[in-house]
Amino acid sequence: MTNPMHDEHHDHLGSKMGMWLFIFTELFLFGGLFLVYAIFRSKYGEDFHHAAEELNVFIGTLNTVVLLISSMTVAMSISAIQKGDSGRAIRLLLLTIVLALVFMVNKYFEWGHKFEFKLYPGSPVLGNLPKGELLFFGLYFMMTGLHALHVVIGCVLLGITIPKIAKKQITSERYTFHENAGLYWHLVDFIWIFLFPMMYLIT
Repeated sequence: MTNPMHDEHHDHLGSKMGMWLFIFTELFLFGGLFLVYAIFRSKYGEDFHHAAEELNVFIGTLNTVVLLISSMTVAMSISAIQKGDSGRAIRLLLLTIVLALVFMVNKYFEWGHKFEFKLYPGSPVLGNLPKGELLFFGLYFMMTGLHALHVVIGCVLLGITIPKIAKKQITSERYTFHENAGLYWHLVDFIWIFLFPMMYLIT
């Protein structure tokens, strides 16, 4: 006769292992992009520096603070559910999603500024820039765009977590999904911590 507690523990470990494997594949993806960036930056250092001056360091810094706070609220929500405080866990997840929306709004205005000056892939203005600047903006839009997609996916996962908590499908004894969603959100923050200095603080 199978032991339900043993099966649940096995499912928990399997789910956690699957999430960690997924996170490693995502790190390999961004790691490859970071390597390409490093190669081109070493070759076109002056062009990269000049192109980076077009980025808004204030918005980049603000978004970094926003994501760091959101990482804290996710961790606090997991701690709350472990203590059986579902109401507080839900409120903290809602706050995390609000912070994510603030990040996306800031990114929208930042990208909008680039489009206003026709600094986007395929534009005639960008095509006339030196090769190094062209490569910088290409990598900028690719990496920040891919990261923004991950932010959206993270919001969806957190959004799914909230009703699961409300319906008692996630409790102090069963919170693997919540924990995995939190791990994914930490991945989103971790990637940005590398993207921010690479793109905005070139010296």
